[in-house]
Amino acid sequence: MYSQIAGTGSYLPEKILTNQDLEGLMDTSDAWIRERTGIVQRHVAAETQGTVDLAEPAARAAIAAAGLAPTDIDLIVFATSTPDYVFPNCGVLLQQRLACPGGAAFSIEAACSGFVYALSVADKFIKAGEARHALVVGAERMSRITDWTDRGTAVLFADGAGAVVLKADPQAGILSTHLHADGSYKELLYCHSGSAIRMAGSEVFKIAVVNLSKAVEEALAANGLDHTAVDWLVPHQANVRIIQAAARRLDLPMSRVIVTVQDHGNTSAASIPLALDVGVRDGRIKRGELLLLEAFGGGFTWGSALIRY
Repeated sequence: MYSQIAGTGSYLPEKILTNQDLEGLMDTSDAWIRERTGIVQRHVAAETQGTVDLAEPAARAAIAAAGLAPTDIDLIVFATSTPDYVFPNCGVLLQQRLACPGGAAFSIEAACSGFVYALSVADKFIKAGEARHALVVGAERMSRITDWTDRGTAVLFADGAGAVVLKADPQAGILSTHLHADGSYKELLYCHSGSAIRMAGSEVFKIAVVNLSKAVEEALAANGLDHTAVDWLVPHQANVRIIQAAARRLDLPMSRVIVTVQDHGNTSAASIPLALDVGVRDGRIKRGELLLLEAFGGGFTWGSALIRY
């Protein structure tokens, strides 16, 4: 038994913060932000919105797209670095909202790689026969841990949620996942409890490009494929320059890369499922196509997934 993506969903809060808005908050400019990140705008949650508030509509959209009801969900794996509570975890809180109690529900914290980690865990549950319909969520309220006076981070991070439903199927959908971490780099990108994100941007960029390339090659080699087999790259939306570097390594034109960073900013664990949902709903990503997902985040953590959609 294998995992197939049965449905996708996403949600973005209503408030939009443009680069011009940020010019009034710190020493920056629209041109500076666009040149270094590719970001034009980002969404920011209302004060009354928590992480699970963002996740719920994304989850419901994914469940509906899969042709299922919430009561069909027997596993929730929730990736986030910005939980609403220390406990109960966000997976449990979302389970209560969806009224589908009984199955396992838990959170994973792997920063921007969180969704790939969560997808890998849910895939293993289904392959082991311990779940038939898994809800995998990436949701973040990064504005909660952003220092709005630090232009090195404040121009990047944003809020949002994305979700997929995996179903058990005799045909392989998720072909393989590959997860890695190296805690020796923790001081380059971190957020202490009760503080804000701190990042050494140029160092993170260099290490991210190298390790993402390795994760991509690992996924292709594990399946006996080369880069020409990939139909769509769906990367973590951290920075357009990192995305462009990944596309060059795969010899993929940018027209075959799902890019949403210009509109959404870096939504951490939410960015891949958000981008995936955009590509599915606007018709670019079609059934049967080969998708390559990749992410890199604080920790450092990184990983990839090769998926037949």
